[in-house]
Amino acid sequence: MILLRVAGMVAILLIISMLVFGLLYLAPGDLVKNLIGNRPASPEVIAAIRAQYHLDDPLSLQYWRWLTRALIGDFGQSIRMQAPVIDVIASRTGVTLALCALAFALAVVVAVPLGVLSAVRPDGWLDRSVTAVSLVGLSAPSFAIGLLLLYAFAYYLPIFPVYGGGVGPIDTLYHLVLPSIALALGLGAILMRLTRTTVLRELDADYILFARARGMRESRVNRLALRNAAIPITTSAGLVLTYLIGGTILVETIFALPGLGTLLDSSVLYKDIGVVQALTLMVALLIAVITLVVDLSYLLLDPRVRAKELGR
Repeated sequence: MILLRVAGMVAILLIISMLVFGLLYLAPGDLVKNLIGNRPASPEVIAAIRAQYHLDDPLSLQYWRWLTRALIGDFGQSIRMQAPVIDVIASRTGVTLALCALAFALAVVVAVPLGVLSAVRPDGWLDRSVTAVSLVGLSAPSFAIGLLLLYAFAYYLPIFPVYGGGVGPIDTLYHLVLPSIALALGLGAILMRLTRTTVLRELDADYILFARARGMRESRVNRLALRNAAIPITTSAGLVLTYLIGGTILVETIFALPGLGTLLDSSVLYKDIGVVQALTLMVALLIAVITLVVDLSYLLLDPRVRAKELGR
């Protein structure tokens, strides 16, 4: 199963690299004009730039040249930054990883317990409150939440900084509080509703009715339901994490964070193909790995899945 998944991951990454490379090639804009800017340039200078970056070569040859280098870990030079692509991405990775980790931790730590409590005690004030909060989180996009948080806690009540990534670990964490909340609210709402629905379905199952009829304590009944609800909750958490990795562009742009989201946005506008290709493949690889880890977690959480996959 793992070998088949890895082979599928490689095929998907190859297809994504082809699509991104072709779409950037067809996108409007001229890389030569981006490099030269408003300065006048002679035809000889323009021809020299096109020859330096092989812009007159066929698209298939350009892609093959990039692919052969990428297979050995060489993603080329960033045309906009005039630095190796790996170094450019490495300088921005820390902020994005910290933002994703903090937002995911907030979403899981808050949403899963609230979803469970809402399912265990339905139709109470907590259940109504959780439903209302999740409805707001699902309805409001992350950029709107980010703007509201900026106005409330950075402008009206100047508690947090307006923009920037900070200097040093503590200052960076301080700058990431509002962006992580903006991301975690929508993601937590999804996770909260899925957790509540899954636990409610398990509590209404026949085996729970049989357990209660045998006089089993309610705390043990709830633990039994949570154990069987672990797989859907784990799946939803994995889906939330994959969405989180690709959904930081707007939040990083709003809060002017020097992360991978703003780097991808500016690189697409500049047609910096090397950076866009590397970032796209990195995000796709992370999503594929997270999906594989979630699937493998089924082997640990459900003995039936483990017996089927291992042939026992």
